[in-house]
Amino acid sequence: MKYGFIGCGNMGGAVARAVCKGAGAGDVLLANRTPAKAEALAAELGCACGTNEQVAGICDFIFLGVKPQMMEDMLDELAPVLEARAEDRPFVLVTMAAGLTINQIRQMAGSGYPVIRMMPNTPVALGAGMIQYCYDDVEPAQLAEWLSAMAPAGCLDEVPEQLIDAASAVSGCGPAWCYQFMEALADGGVAAGLPRAKAQEYAAQMVLGSARMVLESGLHPGALK
Repeated sequence: MKYGFIGCGNMGGAVARAVCKGAGAGDVLLANRTPAKAEALAAELGCACGTNEQVAGICDFIFLGVKPQMMEDMLDELAPVLEARAEDRPFVLVTMAAGLTINQIRQMAGSGYPVIRMMPNTPVALGAGMIQYCYDDVEPAQLAEWLSAMAPAGCLDEVPEQLIDAASAVSGCGPAWCYQFMEALADGGVAAGLPRAKAQEYAAQMVLGSARMVLESGLHPGALK
């Protein structure tokens, strides 16, 4: 197995879906604290499921999809497995945990392993995500392979690690703000007499079209007002 996921929650599951499209479900292994969740997602995607130890022991790219506050305990348990295979079969740790730096992940894992730090957002589930990433000690061929597997998730952009929190605040937290804005706009439409479904459709399509105007015109949003 090339790609393993430890944690199949909303974000981990969304990224796993993308990787199954980009690399093939046969190369994906899922693990989750609640096995039934991994089993259900594996059945949906046509990939395999196993344990955290199996993912850590055999996968080339190990996606860490657990919550930040759970990361240290999880990696502490897997440290012997990672150490045992490190020399004979190289691997890359891929973290998507907010607020944890590459060095912190390495300290938790017990050694200076290659790490990719990525910050996806919820539109990854539709292949329309904005994913910032940075990395350290990752070989060019490994990075190219990872980028190819991740391509169905959306847009990927490399940023310096010192900027990744700021970047993910825009694109990671931005969808929730955007949904709130669309909800308020639709509420106004309903108050003016529109059916709720139509008001939501109009608001969503307006945001989609406006985003395309910014991206495709290259103009500053202020110039399009």
